[in-house]
Amino acid sequence: MTSFFGSVFWLLVTLGVLVTFHEFGHYWVARRCGVKVLRFSVGFGNAIWKRTARNGTEYRIGTIPLGGYVKMLDAREGEVDPALRDQEFTGKPVWQRIAIVAAGPGFNLIFTIAAFWLMFLIGRPDAAPVITAAPQSMAAQAGVRAGDRLLSVGGAEVYTFTDAMNDIASGLLSREPLPVSVRGTDGRQRQLTLPLDKLPAGQDVGQYLDTLGIDLNPPPPIAATVMPEKPAAQAGMLSGDRMVSINGQAVADYTQFQKLVRQFAAKSPSLHVVVERQGRAVPLTIVARQESLEGQPTTWIIGVSSQKGELATRRYGPIDAFGMAVSTTWGNASQTFNMIGQLLTGKASTKNLSGVIGIAQVANASASMGPAWFLNFLAMVSLSLAIVNLLPIPVLDGGHLLYYLVELVKGSPVSEQAMAVGQYIGLMLLLTLMGLAFYNDIHRMLPT
Repeated sequence: MTSFFGSVFWLLVTLGVLVTFHEFGHYWVARRCGVKVLRFSVGFGNAIWKRTARNGTEYRIGTIPLGGYVKMLDAREGEVDPALRDQEFTGKPVWQRIAIVAAGPGFNLIFTIAAFWLMFLIGRPDAAPVITAAPQSMAAQAGVRAGDRLLSVGGAEVYTFTDAMNDIASGLLSREPLPVSVRGTDGRQRQLTLPLDKLPAGQDVGQYLDTLGIDLNPPPPIAATVMPEKPAAQAGMLSGDRMVSINGQAVADYTQFQKLVRQFAAKSPSLHVVVERQGRAVPLTIVARQESLEGQPTTWIIGVSSQKGELATRRYGPIDAFGMAVSTTWGNASQTFNMIGQLLTGKASTKNLSGVIGIAQVANASASMGPAWFLNFLAMVSLSLAIVNLLPIPVLDGGHLLYYLVELVKGSPVSEQAMAVGQYIGLMLLLTLMGLAFYNDIHRMLPT
C-alpha cells in the first residue's frame, strides 16, 4: 500500500471509529434520558444499508465513511406529534440535555483510557532514552553528552525516548528553563537545565527541537534496511553495508551520514558513497531524490535505515496497565490544555497546529509501526476530540453546554437569535482554524 493510499485508509479508519464512538455516546445517554432517536448513522450520504428498529430508530451505514451522526426528535427542526412531546429533546430538563451533549466527549475519554490500557497490556516497543547532543547546540551547551540516559524531564520520570521527547516538546511550548536528570556513560547522575527561555518566539516545535539539538544516541553507519526502488537500492547498496565515506568525507555514525546526504545532495544529487562489504571497499554512485516522509518537510533521501538501538518496551499486567492508562490520559490532557493556553496567550506559535493531512500521515506511520503504536495514536486523537469538543465554541458540544449553563443561571433558554449568531461566529472560527491547520500541513511538505 502506497503512503498516499495508506494515509487515506488509516484516516478513514481513525475518523470512522472515533467519531462513531463519540456519536454513540450521545445516542446511548439520549436513550437513557427518554429522548427518541430518529436515526443513528455510521457515515454520511446515501445509505448502503439501513434497518428500522421497533422503537422507530433507523440504523444505517452511509456511503461516506467519515464518522457518523445521531438525529434526535427536536422541536427546533419541525412540528412534533403531541403524543411524542415527552420524548422530544428540548423539552427535557436542562441537566438531561447537559448529560446528552457531554456524553460524546465523555465516550471519547472512555475510549482514550481503554486504548491506552490495551496499549500498555500489549506493550509498545520504543527506543530507550539514550541521547546525544548536536555540536554547539543548546543541549550541548547545557551539558548533554553523547550516551547520556534521560531519567527525568521537568521532574517526571521517563522510560522511553518518545515519552522523554513528548515532555520536552511540552516544555518547548512554554519556553521556560527545563530541568532534566541524566545518567552518563560513567554511571554518574547529573542535574542539568535546558535554557528554553532563550529560544526565539514564533517558531514551531520542530524548529525548536532543531535548535535544542537533542536526538537518540546515533547508531553506527550501517544500512540495516535498504528500501526497494529507492536510490540506494538502485545503486546496488545491500543491507549490512557499512558507510565509510560520502563524497570523500569520512562517516562516523549514521546520523552524520544522513546530514551529509542532505548537505551534499543540495549541491548535487549525485553522491559518491564508499561502503565496506565483507572486508572490502565498494564504491557506489547514488542519485538522491527529494521526498516527504510521513508528514515531515521534503528532504533529500536515498532510502536506507539504520539498525535499532537499545529498546525499552513498557508492558504491564491488567491492573497496572489501567493505572498507567489513567495517568497517561491525565498527563496528555494537561499537556493539551497547556498548549491551548499557550496558543491563546500567544506564547506558542500557531505553526504548531496540524490538520487532517498531518493526522492522516501520522495515522499511516503509526499503523505501520504495529498495533500498540496505532492504539497510542487512536488514544491521542480521541483525547483531542474530547477536549476540542468541550471548548466553549458554538457548533461544538462545549458551545451547547455553555448555552445550557447560561439557561441554568438565567432560568430560561438562550434566545434563538443569540444561538444563531453564536453558531455563525463558531463556524467562522472553526473554518479559520481548519484553514490554518491545512496551511501548516501543506507548508511542512514543501522544500525548506
